[in-house]
Amino acid sequence: MTERKIILASASPRRRALLEQIGVAHEAVRADIDETPRQGERARDYALRLSRAKARAVLERLPAAGGWPVLGADTVVESGGEILTKPRDQGEGMAMLEKLSGKCHHVYTAVTLLGEREHSRLSETRVTFRDIAPGERLAYWRSGEPRGKAGGYAIQGLGAVFVRHIEGSYSGVMGLPLFETAELLERCGIRLMAIPHDNFGYEL
Repeated sequence: MTERKIILASASPRRRALLEQIGVAHEAVRADIDETPRQGERARDYALRLSRAKARAVLERLPAAGGWPVLGADTVVESGGEILTKPRDQGEGMAMLEKLSGKCHHVYTAVTLLGEREHSRLSETRVTFRDIAPGERLAYWRSGEPRGKAGGYAIQGLGAVFVRHIEGSYSGVMGLPLFETAELLERCGIRLMAIPHDNFGYEL
């Protein structure tokens, strides 16, 4: 694991787990920003804007954070041109699952790394759901899992049973696309795959 740390501008346990999966030392700080979509804003632009806003908000709160880079991320679910945010109640959660049932939707997750410079990447994934019966939608809502999840489901949890096909980044749907995140970390000097050397100094 690299000894250099980053600050994760999120309180999401899923994003923390994904960073731990690739051995990135970090501290998490919640980013409190207005997440309201703008009129006519495209899903991909919305995700990029929020990832940047989260990173900038945390950097402003912690200007002397040991020089650690700040990583912001945001996940947006889009179905039929409509942005599906986090459901506020059972009615919204059930309606979202009905819109996703038996259809393909897009998941956009943007990541922004603020170090000496600002760099962003965007992951796009197509997810196809099987048909979801009304009783299943209700049972899923009552499980508590959809609350606080973009699009009203969690692919890494019980919601996985609805997924017929995925094309793109599984970790991106979870909330942090690891391929794009690794690219940004490398640009900031954080190497995830340091090349080992033997005792004679030759690369193995």
